[in-house]
Amino acid sequence: MDDVISPRRLMTKRETADRVFRGGVRASGTVVLLIMSFVGIFLLLRAWEALQVSGFSFFTTQAWEPDSGNFGIAAVIVGTVLIALVAVSIALPLSLGTALYISDYAPIRLRKTLITLVDLMAAVPSVVFGLWGVFFLQEKIVPVAQWLSTVLGWIPLFRVDGVDPRDPLASATVYTSSTFIAGIVVAMMITPIMTSIMREVFMQAPLGEREGALALGSTRFGMIRSVVLPYGAGGIVGGTMLGLGRALGETIAVYMIISPVFVIQPHVLANGTNSVSALIALRYGEATQMGMSALMAAGLALFLLTLVVNFAASSIVARSRSGAST
Repeated sequence: MDDVISPRRLMTKRETADRVFRGGVRASGTVVLLIMSFVGIFLLLRAWEALQVSGFSFFTTQAWEPDSGNFGIAAVIVGTVLIALVAVSIALPLSLGTALYISDYAPIRLRKTLITLVDLMAAVPSVVFGLWGVFFLQEKIVPVAQWLSTVLGWIPLFRVDGVDPRDPLASATVYTSSTFIAGIVVAMMITPIMTSIMREVFMQAPLGEREGALALGSTRFGMIRSVVLPYGAGGIVGGTMLGLGRALGETIAVYMIISPVFVIQPHVLANGTNSVSALIALRYGEATQMGMSALMAAGLALFLLTLVVNFAASSIVARSRSGAST
């Protein structure tokens, strides 16, 4: 009887170093998840007292008077989102253009210098950006805000109530400490991070496809449009969402610039806005037991919001070409 031939089972014998490295990486990932879970549980436990008092009105109330039981994050969460959206709207084209220039246009000698400068800009403390925004940028941006209000005032987002933008004697203070100015400062803070992520992905675009597009007669811009940008779509989304996550949680720079109000301020050019992180920095030192619980509830809401943003970004990046293998 013929011998039955069965396929040989291939096995890979892991060395001790491989097993140690695999275990270390797995332990690191587990620790990160545990820490994030513990942070969420801690915030929930500390916020439970305030959530029991306010109930669902915590998400719809605009006032902040925890000791009287009248408090909520409707105003501050809207301000947080508006500041972050203004920041991302400004930072995205700046980051995209800078990353493309470094990866595809800059000479090799200049490229290293630009990469170093961008990375160093990401290390500048937020308080420095806040001081720059208060003492230098604000007075320079007021005329721009007036012009935007004049030209685009028919759009509710850019309208400033109670002042005629065409009146040369109108007070300029209605345009200071606004969502727009805070958003510009935050945009300068998140631009280096977004640029670094996009640049890394753009430089990984397949060289063969780049050369093939150029060999077929494509221009440099045509090659970028047909090869680099489609390949780097995941990097663009990932960098933008990472910048959005930092913009949502930025504290000191926003706290130094804005004029806190506890009403929903939908006009980005007008004076007065607020954010969750600035609210916590403003009220932490004077908070009572109920006030501290309310601040923890606001922090929990911000924590969940950033998680939603990051998970959405991860799902989008995973479907892109550059993120398909990660």
